[in-house]
Amino acid sequence: MINAGDTAWVLVSSALVLLMTPGLAFFYGGMVRKKNILSILMQCFIILCVLSIQWVLFGYSLSFHPGNGFWGGFGWSGLNGVGLEPYATYAGTIPHQAFMIFQAMFAIITPALIIGAFAERMKFSAFLIFTMLWATFVYDPLCHWVWGAGGWLHNLGTLDFAGGTVVHINAGIAALVTAIVIGRRKNLDSNLPTPHNLPFVVLGTALLWFGWFGFNAGSALAANGLAVNAFVTTNSAAAAAGLSWALLEWFRNGKPTMFGVASGAVAGLVAVTPAAGFVNALSAIVIGLLVSVFCFIAVSIIKPKLGYDDSLDAFGVHCIGGIWGALATGLFASKAVNSAGANGLFLGNPKQFLIQLLAVAATIVYTLVLTLVIYKIVDALIGIRVDEEEELIGLDLTQHRERAYTVLE
Repeated sequence: MINAGDTAWVLVSSALVLLMTPGLAFFYGGMVRKKNILSILMQCFIILCVLSIQWVLFGYSLSFHPGNGFWGGFGWSGLNGVGLEPYATYAGTIPHQAFMIFQAMFAIITPALIIGAFAERMKFSAFLIFTMLWATFVYDPLCHWVWGAGGWLHNLGTLDFAGGTVVHINAGIAALVTAIVIGRRKNLDSNLPTPHNLPFVVLGTALLWFGWFGFNAGSALAANGLAVNAFVTTNSAAAAAGLSWALLEWFRNGKPTMFGVASGAVAGLVAVTPAAGFVNALSAIVIGLLVSVFCFIAVSIIKPKLGYDDSLDAFGVHCIGGIWGALATGLFASKAVNSAGANGLFLGNPKQFLIQLLAVAATIVYTLVLTLVIYKIVDALIGIRVDEEEELIGLDLTQHRERAYTVLE
C-alpha cells in the first residue's frame, strides 16, 4: 500500500537533492576566475537536462532493473514497467516512479562533482560526450553493483546508505584521472587563482548542506525514525567537520578562514553519506572531526607536493572523504540504529570492515580504468582541452559567448 507521508517525504527529498546541483554550481563557480564562472554554471545545468533524459530512457534500467551482478539491462528502458504502484524490492510504500526520480537526482549530481577537477580547461562539446559516456558506463553499473537487485557488492553486504562509493569515491577518482590527464592550467605557478567570489562559495555550501538532508535522510525512503537518524547524523558530521577544518587552519596558518569552514562542512557531508543510516550522532561527530584532518592533508600537503591540478579539490574532498566515510561505516555501524544493516568492527564484526574495504577498492579500480578509457576515446575523437588562447580568454566567452559580469574593473 502507498503511504502518503512516505511518498511526500521522498518527493520533497528529490527536490532537495535536485537543488544540490545548482548549489554545486555556485560552490564551484565562486572558486574559479570570473572569466570562467558561466562555464561552471552551464556545465552543472546542462547535466540536469541531459542526465534527466538519459535516466528515463535507459539509465534507471541499467542501474536498478533486477539483473546480473554487473548491471540491470534494458528491461525498464523508457520507464516501461515503472509505474505508479509500489515496487517492494526497493521501496514498498511509495510509487515506483517516486523511487526512480529520487535516484535520478543522484545520477545527475555525481558527474557534476567531477567538474571541479578540470574546471577552466575542457571544451563544452567534449564535456557533453564525456559526461554521457561516463554516466552510462561508470555510474550506472557501479550504482547497480551497490544498490541494485542482484548487484555483486550488494549481495556481499556492502553498506552504503546514500552514496559513499556510488557517488563520492566514484566521482573523486574520476576527478583525479581527468585532472592528471588533461594537464595543469596555463601559467598556474605564476598566477595561482583564488576564489573570485567567496560569497558564492558560501551560498553554494549552504545550498549543499540544505539539500544534503534530502540526499541522506531521504535515502530512508520513508518518513520514519531512520530518516530522523540520518538527518541528525548528517548535520552533526557537517558541523564537526567545519569546526575541525577551521581549527586546523588556525593552528597551521594562524587564521581560520570562511573558505576553510565551507570546505570542512562539505567534507563532513561527504564522509557521513554512506554512514548516515547506520551510525549514531556521536559516531557521526567523530567521522566529521577526522574527515577534515584527512582532506586537509590531501589538499594542503599532498596535492602541492605531487603537483596535479585538481582545480577545485574534487578528489581531495570527495574521494578522500568518501573513502573515510565508507571505511568508517565498517567501523561504527550498529544494528541498534538500523536492523537491516550490520554491526561494524567496533561492535565485534570485523567482516563488515573488510567488505567495506573491498567495495572501496573495487570502486577505485573500476572507475579509474573506465574513466581513463572514456577520456582517451573522447580526446581522440574531438579533442578535450581548449587551446591556449581560449583558455587565456576564458571559457565563458570562447565556449558560450557570454560574460557573467558586465561592469569591468
